[in-house]
Amino acid sequence: MKPKILKTEKDYDRVLRYIEDLMRAPKTSSRNEELDLWATLVEAYEKIHYPIADPDPIEAIKFRMDQMGLRPADLAKLLGGRSRVSEVLNRKRPLSVSMMRSLYRELHVPAESLLAEPSAKYR
Repeated sequence: MKPKILKTEKDYDRVLRYIEDLMRAPKTSSRNEELDLWATLVEAYEKIHYPIADPDPIEAIKFRMDQMGLRPADLAKLLGGRSRVSEVLNRKRPLSVSMMRSLYRELHVPAESLLAEPSAKYR
């Protein structure tokens, strides 16, 4: 199959099937290069046609807390006390820049997530 820019859903579906076939083929450097090329084309198509919104900042914090096994009380020193943690997690108080820096530095919550506008469904 000759590489080309994916313009339609039909192109996209055909290439996904082709990638599956490539993945079943014996591993060679040329196969790996072809897979990389097709994956790049699929990624470009998906970025336009299936964009993924930035996560809500509070949901990103809660997700990271869950990953690390943290409780709200564990964030007290990062956000300025237990009551402030409660206000932030319950969307009563916005994140300050210093809170964002602490969450980024200590919990490795991505800065892009912390800087994102809260989702409309959470306002």
